[in-house]
Amino acid sequence: MELQQMRYVVAVAETGGFTRAAERCHVVQSALSHQIARLEKELGARLFDRTSRSVRLTVAGEAFVPVARQALQAAERARAEVEAATGEVRGRLAVGAISAVTAVDLARELGVFRARYPKVRIGLQMEMSDALIGKVREGALDVAFVGLVPGARTTGVREKVLARGELVGVVAPDHPLAGQEWTSLSRLAREVFVDFAAGSAARRQRDEAFRAAGLTSEVAFEVTTTEFLANLVRAGLGVGMVPEALASELPGLSMVRVRPAPERTERVVWSALGPSPAAAAFLEGLGVDPG
Repeated sequence: MELQQMRYVVAVAETGGFTRAAERCHVVQSALSHQIARLEKELGARLFDRTSRSVRLTVAGEAFVPVARQALQAAERARAEVEAATGEVRGRLAVGAISAVTAVDLARELGVFRARYPKVRIGLQMEMSDALIGKVREGALDVAFVGLVPGARTTGVREKVLARGELVGVVAPDHPLAGQEWTSLSRLAREVFVDFAAGSAARRQRDEAFRAAGLTSEVAFEVTTTEFLANLVRAGLGVGMVPEALASELPGLSMVRVRPAPERTERVVWSALGPSPAAAAFLEGLGVDPG
């Protein structure tokens, strides 16, 4: 079993086809297909079900691909560790972040990092906190910036709290609450909400505060980004709650503080196995000791 064969299998799984996988891997399709066939013969199991219209992972393929990804990541990590030991930081830095990061200027920090370590391949994914933590745990991301309720516990990763804050209400300029300095949580609960998906870490920040106050709320619009939440609120379709530090950056909305206010923490998380050389350098640049 060879690393190149694993790369080909992962590429087919991720692109959904042999032609696209060959293009990604810069190899002719016949060579890619031949190597996968050799691997399947060695394993004694087919990894893909092939038809004229689709390519799907078999049960064996579903079991193989996650482990293959880990093996490829481990090989890349080993190479990066050797290069770092000789005085050069290389490899990849895969960063994840929620759309409501306020504790760091992420664009600036990535720019500074690239200028200092030009041979590191930098990537960024924007998702919800739970998905980001899972990807760090699996090794698909090196570092992620997430937002969680203060008491939330993470497993399989290391973390550092970067900031603590409160959520505030945001309403359209012509809303009855616009211009008020503060309102009660019970008053806000009478409104229709624009919010994140039920069960997500972002949603729990508000839901737990409402439950603690014995309140319920109607969520008519579920979104995945703060920007779209702001667009819907701006259109008068509902009210929202966002971190106070972010509210001033959303034009065309009126901010109103809420009592009692839902609380949140922003955290940076990285692998429980320890950061790669590139991730360690990035964390150190943020003033975070990766241990």
